[in-house]
Amino acid sequence: MDILDSVCEQLQKTCALEEAVSKRHSNTGAKLWGRVRNKLLGAKLDTQTAQSKNWQSAVIEMNGIEVELSMKFTSRDLSLKRTPSKKQSGVFGVKINVVTKRERSKVPYIVRQCIEEVEKRGIEEVGIYRVSGVATDIQTLKAAFDMNTKDVLVMLSDMDINAIAGTLKLYFRELPEPLLTDRFYPAFVEGIALSDPAAKENCMLHLLRSLPDPNLNTLLFLLDHLKRVADKEPINKMSLHNLATVFGPTLLRPSETEYKTHANIASDIWSHEVMAQVQVLLYYLQHPPVSISELKRNTLYYSTDV
Repeated sequence: MDILDSVCEQLQKTCALEEAVSKRHSNTGAKLWGRVRNKLLGAKLDTQTAQSKNWQSAVIEMNGIEVELSMKFTSRDLSLKRTPSKKQSGVFGVKINVVTKRERSKVPYIVRQCIEEVEKRGIEEVGIYRVSGVATDIQTLKAAFDMNTKDVLVMLSDMDINAIAGTLKLYFRELPEPLLTDRFYPAFVEGIALSDPAAKENCMLHLLRSLPDPNLNTLLFLLDHLKRVADKEPINKMSLHNLATVFGPTLLRPSETEYKTHANIASDIWSHEVMAQVQVLLYYLQHPPVSISELKRNTLYYSTDV
């Protein structure tokens, strides 16, 4: 529902502007915003709308102000579905090892720059990574990174911080393969379900060590960043669990084959899968920091038979 949240944010800004310039009705903007949000939330919860694949139109009016909306519901599992790509240029939709090899870097440039900007001026932003950025701003940044424009750093410094956070999430969402890979998805889900703490740690660290170097470097870089974001939870209201909920299903998702299987099973089983994805990332966020050298130095063995 990222697009819907983006619409909410823009409407909130528009209503605030109307409130500032209106002399006759000083609280018109706030009231209209309340009605718009109630309408949107009602649409989100309406069964008929949720089952329809068509755009739903609505007009909300108050004191001479009209807001016309067009909405369409997209389920979470469909929005996270990946489309295979043979693209080699740019960075979005390109395999992470191709990007890092081309850049001669350990972590993709887009990941480093977006994280640097968030830490510079967005780490205390309330709801950072949860609040959606404006879709057009995100697409503008996406195009700039894909074209490797020299102005991208200037654009980052001028862009709304939620759009930058949204661009980072979009990059991971559009990877042809999730950061934690298709191959290890079943093992991650099984490992996080282990009841013995020692066996679980052995398994989860072994899986980390087994990731390709670009994936591992990028994951550890992202984990360090998210921990710093969570350190500011009293201000930004983003706990480790909140961040794991945002990033877990993006970094760890079923392969296309498993996706087709899950599409036909009960929704409660699918929800269990999403919970496992969140728990995997939360485990790593809560685990004491580990370096690549430590992972490579220690030979770890694990078993799921506990």
